[in-house]
Amino acid sequence: MLKTDILIIGSGISGLFFAMKTAKKRPDLSIVIMTKETAKNTNTRLAQGGIAVVTDHLKDSFNKHIHDTLRSGGGLCDKEVVEMVIKQAPERLQELIEIGTSFDKDEKGQWDLGLEGGHSQHRILHHKDSSGQEIESKLLKIIKKMPNIELLENHMVIDINAETKKAKTTCTGVFFYEKKHNRIKYMRTRTIVLSTGGCGQLFENTTNPKIATGDGLAMAARAGAEIADMEYIQFHPTALFTGKENPLFLISEAVRGFGAHIVNEEGKRFLFKYDIRGELSTRDMVSNAISKELQLSGKDHVYLDCRHLDARKFYAHFPVIAAHCNELGIKPEKDLIPVVPAAHYQCGGIKVDLNGVTNIKNLYAIGECARTGLHGKNRLASNSLLEALVFAHQASENVDRTIAEFVFSSKILIPKFPKAEQTDDYHSFEILKKELQKLVTSFYTSEERDSDLAFEKIKSLHNDAVSLTETHEITIPFIEFSNMIATSLLIIKQCKAAPNKQMC
Repeated sequence: MLKTDILIIGSGISGLFFAMKTAKKRPDLSIVIMTKETAKNTNTRLAQGGIAVVTDHLKDSFNKHIHDTLRSGGGLCDKEVVEMVIKQAPERLQELIEIGTSFDKDEKGQWDLGLEGGHSQHRILHHKDSSGQEIESKLLKIIKKMPNIELLENHMVIDINAETKKAKTTCTGVFFYEKKHNRIKYMRTRTIVLSTGGCGQLFENTTNPKIATGDGLAMAARAGAEIADMEYIQFHPTALFTGKENPLFLISEAVRGFGAHIVNEEGKRFLFKYDIRGELSTRDMVSNAISKELQLSGKDHVYLDCRHLDARKFYAHFPVIAAHCNELGIKPEKDLIPVVPAAHYQCGGIKVDLNGVTNIKNLYAIGECARTGLHGKNRLASNSLLEALVFAHQASENVDRTIAEFVFSSKILIPKFPKAEQTDDYHSFEILKKELQKLVTSFYTSEERDSDLAFEKIKSLHNDAVSLTETHEITIPFIEFSNMIATSLLIIKQCKAAPNKQMC
């Protein structure tokens, strides 16, 4: 019977940082990181902007960062969480620097701090426009050298096994699909850490990779975990519009902080009609303003105007963005860049406390899949990587203190999915996914939502999916689509409880 002391599901920044810290502190514990594709395929890798940290105490302060976060969250942030995360930021940043993570400096050797929407000060540390990739690569390099960590790629967790005694539910292991040998297995564990990311693939326009199908959220919900604030899905206002991509290529908010303008079809700036901060307003305000402008014009997109910026500095600061635009025949120094709002970040999720602990014993959630209380209804730019680091630290400290209380379950479980099949059903499920994406997008962005009708349509799609798969088979497309269905229903249910909420 396979077993490990700690099982981490997902290989983004939160899971990797947790693994590194815990392995260093507790070499006596065995740690497995299980990820459904390659370890590099995460939302972390795509993060462009950077990490918001107060480093210049002459111009900036913790109180200013706290104020900006609370204001962005629309009054729904947990102030205790906000203060903890922001005050811990310098320590967590130092840990990244100590493992070799590089952040840009200016010609004087000082941090080249970026400015993004909703921030009152320059406080974003970045590695050009590939900050997430830089952090992830350094963490993976460390992880692979640690003897008590095993990284299992192409292993997809199907479900969490939970046992209930005296009205208390405890996680004891997981069922997982091993792609290489086409087998379903069971692993016992003393602690499970979910770091599975978000659910952006539920929407037609998203910046999230194909893997972002709400897996951790769905598994946790099935196990009985409390889910909160799923009505708050943040849309990034400037995803590159081509009319045919999913995911869409993200154009960092830092580009607007660098001085770019958003203009309509007539080449006119319009954001100041909606918010006095214009391009430096928060993401919810900018996304809503663009959506209203598109409704008025009947167009598919607006534009990001970088033509007035210093081209040499632009290419130096944003080499990935510039190269991608050039590949499409767009020259930022000469051409307008077509952009559209796209689903970007899940502000709600699995409800946790200050240590990343859920209401289920032995189960933690960190990173985007968790609802920590930091973001409220709208995440402040570049607070996500910071949140992941702080809650990974908190969870690691808590595991160190409490894991002695947990023992392996004595039950020997045979996988409840007796047969795995790699069938030719990907095309059929892609059709169903597109229908689901259209349905969820229409529901979420509509001013008049019919929750009951949406429920019925989604259940019908689920029945169609079941009919594609024999009862004795389990397939990767079916697992992912089932998780997308479950997450969609959670969003609709929680939107129904907050009917007047705008797209954020």
